[in-house]
Amino acid sequence: MCEGKELSAVFKHGDLFLASDLCLERTGQPEVNLHCALHSSPGDRLSVQLDLTLVKVPKLHGSFSENVRRKSGKLGRRGKRQANASPQFQLPNYQVSVPENEPTGTRVITLKATDPDDGEAGRLEYSMEALFDSRSNDFFDIDSQTGSITTVQSLDREVKDTHVFKVTVTDNGSPKRSTTSYLTVTVSDTNDHSPVFEQTEYRVSIRENVEVGFEVMTIRATDGDAPSNANMIYKIVNGNGVNSVFEIDPRNGLVKIRERPDRETRAQYHLIVEANDQGKEPGPRSASATVHISVEDENDNYPQFSEKRYVVQIPENVAINTKIVQVEATDKDEGNNAKVHYSIISGNVKGQFYIHSPTGVIDVINSLDYEIIREYNLRIKAQDGGRPPLINGTGMVVVQVVDVNDNAPMFVSTPFQATVLENVAIGYSVIHIQAIDGDSGENARLEYRLTETTPGFPFTINNSTGWITVSNELDRETTEFYTFGVEARDHGVPVMSSSASVSITVLDVNDNVPTFTEKTYSLKINEDAVVGSSVLTVTAVDRDVNSVVTYQISSGNTRNRFAITSQSGGGLITLALPLDYKQERQYVLTVTASDGTRYDTAQVFINVTDANTHRPVFQSANYQVMLSEEKPVGSTVVVIGATDEDTGENARITYVMEDNVPQFKIDPDTGAITTQMEIDYEDQASYTLAIIARDNGIPQKSDTTYVEIIILDANDNTPQFLRDMYQGTVFEDAVVYTSVLQISASDRDSGSNGRVTYTFQGGNDGEGHFFIEPYSGIIRTARKLDREYVPVYNLKAYAVDRGVPPLKAAVPIHVVVQDINDNAPRFEKDELFIDVKENSQVGSVVARITAVDPDEGTNAQIMYQIIEGNVPEVFQLDIFNGDLTTLTDLDYETQTEYVIGVQATSAPLVSRATVHIRLVDMNDNKPVLKNFEIIFNNYVTNKSNSFPSGIIGKVPAHDPDVSDKLRYTFESGNELSLLLLNEDTGDLRLSRDLDNDRPLEAPMTISVSDGVHRVVALCTLRVTIITDDMLTNSITVRLENMSQERFLSPLLSLFLEGVAAVLSTTREAVFVFNIQNDTDVQGSILNVTFSALQPEGVQGKGAFFPSEELQEQIYLNRTLLRLISSQEVLPFDDNICLREPCENYMKCVSVLKFDSSPPFIASDTVMFRPIHPINGLRCRCPLGFTGDYCETEIDLCYSGPCKNNGRCRSREGGYTCECQEDFTGEHCELNASSGRCIPGVCKNGGQCVNRLAGGFMCQCQEGEYEKPYCEMTTRSFPGRSFITFRGLRQRFHFTVSFTFATRERNALLLYNGRFNEKHDFIAVEIIDEQIQLTFSGGETKTTVSPYIPGGVSDGQWHSVQLHYYNMPNIGRLGIPHGPSGEKVAVVAVDDCDISMAIRFGKQIGNYSCAAQGTQTGQKKSLDLTGPLLLGGVPNLPEDFPVRNRDFMGCMRNLSIDSKPIDMASYIANNGTTAGCRAKKNFCTNDMCQNGGVCVSKWNTYSCDCPTGYGGKNCEQGSHPVSASPRVSSI
Repeated sequence: MCEGKELSAVFKHGDLFLASDLCLERTGQPEVNLHCALHSSPGDRLSVQLDLTLVKVPKLHGSFSENVRRKSGKLGRRGKRQANASPQFQLPNYQVSVPENEPTGTRVITLKATDPDDGEAGRLEYSMEALFDSRSNDFFDIDSQTGSITTVQSLDREVKDTHVFKVTVTDNGSPKRSTTSYLTVTVSDTNDHSPVFEQTEYRVSIRENVEVGFEVMTIRATDGDAPSNANMIYKIVNGNGVNSVFEIDPRNGLVKIRERPDRETRAQYHLIVEANDQGKEPGPRSASATVHISVEDENDNYPQFSEKRYVVQIPENVAINTKIVQVEATDKDEGNNAKVHYSIISGNVKGQFYIHSPTGVIDVINSLDYEIIREYNLRIKAQDGGRPPLINGTGMVVVQVVDVNDNAPMFVSTPFQATVLENVAIGYSVIHIQAIDGDSGENARLEYRLTETTPGFPFTINNSTGWITVSNELDRETTEFYTFGVEARDHGVPVMSSSASVSITVLDVNDNVPTFTEKTYSLKINEDAVVGSSVLTVTAVDRDVNSVVTYQISSGNTRNRFAITSQSGGGLITLALPLDYKQERQYVLTVTASDGTRYDTAQVFINVTDANTHRPVFQSANYQVMLSEEKPVGSTVVVIGATDEDTGENARITYVMEDNVPQFKIDPDTGAITTQMEIDYEDQASYTLAIIARDNGIPQKSDTTYVEIIILDANDNTPQFLRDMYQGTVFEDAVVYTSVLQISASDRDSGSNGRVTYTFQGGNDGEGHFFIEPYSGIIRTARKLDREYVPVYNLKAYAVDRGVPPLKAAVPIHVVVQDINDNAPRFEKDELFIDVKENSQVGSVVARITAVDPDEGTNAQIMYQIIEGNVPEVFQLDIFNGDLTTLTDLDYETQTEYVIGVQATSAPLVSRATVHIRLVDMNDNKPVLKNFEIIFNNYVTNKSNSFPSGIIGKVPAHDPDVSDKLRYTFESGNELSLLLLNEDTGDLRLSRDLDNDRPLEAPMTISVSDGVHRVVALCTLRVTIITDDMLTNSITVRLENMSQERFLSPLLSLFLEGVAAVLSTTREAVFVFNIQNDTDVQGSILNVTFSALQPEGVQGKGAFFPSEELQEQIYLNRTLLRLISSQEVLPFDDNICLREPCENYMKCVSVLKFDSSPPFIASDTVMFRPIHPINGLRCRCPLGFTGDYCETEIDLCYSGPCKNNGRCRSREGGYTCECQEDFTGEHCELNASSGRCIPGVCKNGGQCVNRLAGGFMCQCQEGEYEKPYCEMTTRSFPGRSFITFRGLRQRFHFTVSFTFATRERNALLLYNGRFNEKHDFIAVEIIDEQIQLTFSGGETKTTVSPYIPGGVSDGQWHSVQLHYYNMPNIGRLGIPHGPSGEKVAVVAVDDCDISMAIRFGKQIGNYSCAAQGTQTGQKKSLDLTGPLLLGGVPNLPEDFPVRNRDFMGCMRNLSIDSKPIDMASYIANNGTTAGCRAKKNFCTNDMCQNGGVCVSKWNTYSCDCPTGYGGKNCEQGSHPVSASPRVSSI
């Protein structure tokens, strides 16, 4: 806007228009002065003073430009005046957005054109036609009279989102004239599409027991709406209960395992997954899909027997092949993993039993004999069919053989013969009748009786022992010979018995001993000899007459295998029971021959020879062994063995295979089974061999066992892809995680060897643009794609098995990125320069303006148009090919350059360029050269040679005549050749003479000539010596939307003035030595590093502002700096120590290094040499901490540093001494009663005076300074005020206390955060009349809220105590070991028993004057690097993390870590005042009359009036009717 005395005007598109009519005759003044305020961007403002000369143009005698040309003497050719003017649209092109799904007839836009003509010539008609896509004509209609465009039918963004029209307006003049404009209608999205899943039902199988975090599959849904209405969020609708095993990533739809699945618990899961598009208009839409997850069985359960011990009793006469018991084991797995096979692994001593492998039925296959083996303990193995199988070998079957009475008693000898002397006494034992019974128990208990006897028979038998004794006297002369029978009877059922005959001869007295004919007998007998067969006859001779010799086996008859009978004068030894070679191989019998009185003995050696009585027996009815398929030919699979209880050849076993299996052979002697050809698991997974063990006895006996050889898979097969190559397509605007295609491979191996995962590792993932789901093989996008950057990806993926070592196979994948119209056309440059000869023929093509569109097909069709600067119409641009045609004569003397704005449209995307059409003339233009300066920041350091020896820049000159060649020359000021100039190119170098530590400012003049014209400008060389002191005390500020070139010209000067104003110093005291773009963030942010001398300082001598103070001053005065410098100053960035890189209590110190080798930066008026700072850090263990890793805090009060009975208070990294009265100093070392003045003992300008009697006193300046040391304890805070102190910095523990008074219900008392209001902070506020602390360690916020009845907003003094500490890590020995991540804050209000309130406050009547809050996180310390603010926060654009930003009231007695803070020692004061006027004593000078009592209140007083008086001061009397209490008046 421009304002003058009688004139107002506005700028539009670079042209100046009158805001209202102007009558030149009335003004009387041809010159007009205008003051214009121009705005180029928000916040940028430029003031311009225009001096205009108004010229009166005679009517019908040419235009204004012609008159100007006449005045200048350069009148050119004139164009003919047109009688009928063309209509004009307000804009060359229009863009409008219409929501989809609006009803038919919805108004889109009204295009308005104007025509200066009257009558029919000014009546306009509108029409339009679609460009690029004729379908657009079906959706819109234009009112030919009004230009109003409406919809013909409902729009659908997903069908077509952009419509481009050419709109023509035609007048009705003669001839008719028309103008065109272009309309782009963008259809905006409404949420009218629900999400659509890639599949309505997903099915996937997973193995049970997969690890937590296992990625099951990715569920994806797409939405045809725009991204804002298609921001998909996934959730499992039925995710509770059994489905809690799974979880889904809400953003990418990845279903993962949260708990290990167990198929035996649940084999099928059905998840309902919902996708919500989070749409806004009209609202969100959702869809659901079902995910069926089958859990595949893993062989993870052992077979379990139904009983721990099976006990079965069977009679010994059980029939062969009889089922005696069935064992049963169950397996919770399924399929082959649950198929159980049984076998006997031990206890089947003689192969008596057989177990049916599939059923567990045990049969008797050989006869049982109780008399041989009475009990069998069979160990049963249950083995499942898994790979590898799981075996339970704990099954036990106890077979108890029950005796059957199947053996009749058997006498050891028959007949029995004996002799007895006739003179033996009654009871004399004559002969022992002995029978045996092979049974047991009652079946073997025998009872004897005599048979065939007569009454008075002289012999009797003991029915239990079988001894026959004399029962009556014998008389040989009466009866010489007795023959009778004896019966042995068992007690079995049925009873069995045997009989034998007994002959007893009664003898006379005998005196000769029977004598054996041989003392030793030897013989052999086969073990299979038949019971009862004769073995040997022994003979003894008795010389007595009529002597009868009887024979007995007196010893050596082990297990009564032999019997002897007297027969024909000899003793016949017979076989009484079967022999067993394994039990006894030799018998040594002692045979006694007796004549009744005398006897003789002989020994009989009987050797038992072996017979083939036993068959070979395998230890197990079947064997199971594992064999890896990779074993070489000839490898031993297993060695099996059978045992034969025979000996010799009868026990020599030969092994053969029943059926020939060509892969294996067995050694006939050792039973070793070996491979004789390669084994392939993939051809056959198991083999069953029937092995026969035969002995070499006669007859030959055998046993059969079965060997199950399970082939273990070796990883010998690489995965095989189903295709040799995969191809897929994806649109370039596909969202991340979009499915492109799925690859699949199989592996003939089994188990983990056959489990295939997919990966791009070692292959090609398109530089990270794609990733592959490892289990499904689905390839998805990992990043946004750009077809114009990479149109085709040739990926390479691998299928990898899980064998050891793993095998993998590669497959090429061809992915074509399909184009979308995501690229606007691009001109070669944003500014195009075209040279056109003046006087070019009207209608000729003078240039072709083209843009390129990286898209393809219809997306790359471009439409060209002129959008600005072509008024009046001088040029015409062909809409399709960009040919620029002249419409009028071009005259260099009238106008040397035309600047038009052109637009290239690839609907809906556009690109614009400024075209400078420069008319070519003779060389009549001078070179252009502005005054410029060279700022050389010279950082002189011994560490490196950083002096710039190369080209530092170029003289900033140019010539409008583009063909001119410039030549550069120094005219003056460079006699010492400080600058080295290339006169042909303008390149500049610095002389080595400047490589020193001396500052310099050298003005020079330089000229530039194009051969005809010559211009001269001022070049100023400024050399600033950058010192370490400057660098150490520097800070870096961040400027938003700023470039290096723009900052140097012209904003550098404004920035220096702004910083100087903030610091109250001079512009020359501010040293900017670095300008650098911030590459760590998006956007145009410029880092500017500077330092500044304090007002009294001199460079090289004086002190620089410390960086901490600089940072605080800029922080507090950013608004002022922004106003002065016209630059947007951002908050300070966090330093490198924020992430806590140091261990335990170590302190991180930010270390600045500087790189002095960067090149010069140039703008059109400045060349600037920067010094780049490089951030670093170091860790050190601060005072007050110790340990190898700085893990232990020391109480520095241990040494008693406080003198004169001062109390030592420990604090982090130090201590504070609380001194007794009359003592002061850091260690209470000064005694005001007896000491003398020392500098600094009196604060705030107070004067120290020594007393004559000893001691000293402080005389304070006027104001609210308090004795004894002139410190200030109290400040008042009016509205919108605050005071700033040094921040608490990085702390592990601290205490803060202060007292306040206010009547505000909500206020901010204290705030300490970071310079950018992010991360760590503490804030003490009043919220609804109660104290509330909020603190954060940068991760979460914690609120601590004590409560006192009545609140704190009553105008009375209230105290706040804050204690913050970090809980230490407690080591294994109970010793603190560094800080933990647990942070605790305790807040107490007024006189509060903190411990009681926190621990028992609720139990003792809501005693809540103190509260505690705990926060846990990764960070250990509280990093409070910003200033400590009392009473409010600066008016900065940041959002402070507090509810209140203001405080009205008073504060006093601020103490940090038990150390009182002087309230006058602030860094900055923003409106607070000393003392507290609102709390002064207002009750002075007898304010209350008539005996009233004065009470001091907040900022006032009140009078407690006696009865009968009232008013503010009790000055009003009354006549009371009755007594009443005092009345308070305020």
